[in-house]
Amino acid sequence: MKRRSFLGIAGVAAASRAGGASQPSIIIDTHVHFYDPSRPGGVPWPPKEDARLYRTVLPDKFRRITAPFGIKGVVKVEASPLVEDNKWVLDLVAKEPFIVGMVGNIEPGKPGFGRNLDRFRKDRKFLGIRCGNLWGRNFAVDSVKPGVIADIQLLADAGLEMDAVGGPPLLANLLRLTDRVPDLRVVIAHMPFNLPPDPVARAAYKDALREIGSRRQIFCKVSSVLRRFSDGISDSVDSYRPALDELWEIFGIDRVIYGSNWPVSDRIAPYAKLFRVVFDYFTSKGQPAAEKYFWQNGKNVYRWSS
Repeated sequence: MKRRSFLGIAGVAAASRAGGASQPSIIIDTHVHFYDPSRPGGVPWPPKEDARLYRTVLPDKFRRITAPFGIKGVVKVEASPLVEDNKWVLDLVAKEPFIVGMVGNIEPGKPGFGRNLDRFRKDRKFLGIRCGNLWGRNFAVDSVKPGVIADIQLLADAGLEMDAVGGPPLLANLLRLTDRVPDLRVVIAHMPFNLPPDPVARAAYKDALREIGSRRQIFCKVSSVLRRFSDGISDSVDSYRPALDELWEIFGIDRVIYGSNWPVSDRIAPYAKLFRVVFDYFTSKGQPAAEKYFWQNGKNVYRWSS
């Protein structure tokens, strides 16, 4: 981390604490990946060709990077399609109280889903699963398959949530899915999305987003804020205010959640930059908003144990 960035964000946090402003009492990062390519069998992701990400990424590293920002815990989101890797993560979680829970990977519609769900959910830190357009899966098709619907209903019946990944096309499919499983709690990851360039697709996205906003069981994980501009990557909240204002208007104070997508976020900018933008934006909304965004809403949807 560059010294200027480090001092900048540390100064923001310190000033807020000293002034009794909107510094949240707790910060939980709900979207972090941990993995170890050196373990037996290696990892299916990230690929060896990804020089930035293909390295051992474990909690000690994260704690060192985020120490100035007051992060008190994380939700680990599984980044492997291998069922048994859920067990590897749960073993890691058992040794790391810093990890408040994990979002696992069990593919709905595949044989053994219910059995594996029962197996992993015996651990109270297994909070849900990740679904969407990832690992070659097609959520547009899967979201209406009877077998998938039945398995997602098992997930909802177990009181677990679903992280949804897939960009703008995901929203229409989430509407269809939650029509069929209305008691499913959903977290849409990596918002704000890039708007579709096609005007028709953009209008459809906007319509779906407004409908999503009316469904109180669907939450927004603000974990993809920073963008590359022609002159670099801005860490000024004003550069991102229109997109953040839209999410705030759609989801409101009770359904926005903090997540960093670290270490994938390193492809765009250091942790300090992405944290500064959301810190500035959500603390400016006042103390209740800061508390809700940085931990309370996450606990409400993921239901981790204190």
